[in-house]
Amino acid sequence: MLTSPFMARSVIVAVLVGVSAPIIGTYLVQRRLSLLGDGIGHVSLTGVALGWLIGSWLGTADPGALAIPGAMVTAVAGSIIIEVVRRRGSATGDLALALLFYGGIAGGVLLMGLAGGSTGNLNSYLFGSIASVSWTDVWWTIALAVVLLGVGIGLRPALFSLTHDEEFATAQGLPVVALTMLVAITSALTVATAMRVVGVLLVSALMIVPVAVAQLFMPSFRSTMRLAQGLGLVVCVLGLVLSYIYPLSSGATIVVILIVIYFVAAGIQPSFARLRRR
Repeated sequence: MLTSPFMARSVIVAVLVGVSAPIIGTYLVQRRLSLLGDGIGHVSLTGVALGWLIGSWLGTADPGALAIPGAMVTAVAGSIIIEVVRRRGSATGDLALALLFYGGIAGGVLLMGLAGGSTGNLNSYLFGSIASVSWTDVWWTIALAVVLLGVGIGLRPALFSLTHDEEFATAQGLPVVALTMLVAITSALTVATAMRVVGVLLVSALMIVPVAVAQLFMPSFRSTMRLAQGLGLVVCVLGLVLSYIYPLSSGATIVVILIVIYFVAAGIQPSFARLRRR
């Protein structure tokens, strides 16, 4: 499989996304913001179409080359808007997410039409198309994964305090507002990183489900994050291999495997807990 250039690129992206996405997902689960990735994913679709539109205006040979930068910009903007609305309490979090859900998809379709494309051009971003990643996508993924790993692991003590007890973090003198915005922005970057693997409609599953599985067995925040990273890595590579052997969608395969693992883990967790107590 690795003798194929496009599969070698795919493996690199799968490894990076599998390791980095659950890191930010751990903080989102702890803050009960599991659906934030979905909202950001939908609004990033507008960014993908905006990148295509700008590329067509500039007359580039490949308008899709600006899709990931466009998704990054709109995803970060959307995450900041959600956080500002949530903190001010001017609208419920559910309403803010719903507005992003609907507006993100509608804006993406409209802008793609203005760019001279069709909804078919959005399919690889909606459901993922890891086998079609270019070296440009690989370098973007490497850069974003380095940022996510640096923030998620380097600032883990401060971010854990924030997500576990915001009042305690404030009492400790931590910059709560800045850290909250940082979590929102890194969530947006995670969506931009993982969209080519599982697609914007399924990206939240890759961020959240490995963490949900790890929480069933791990007693601490750090061990939960580590197990979630390992699970994300294994499942992303496994999904890629299966999609290489069989005519399957890699993104859907990865998510289905994660869901199956979660139900199996939930079934055996009581027995595991009894055994650990003994």
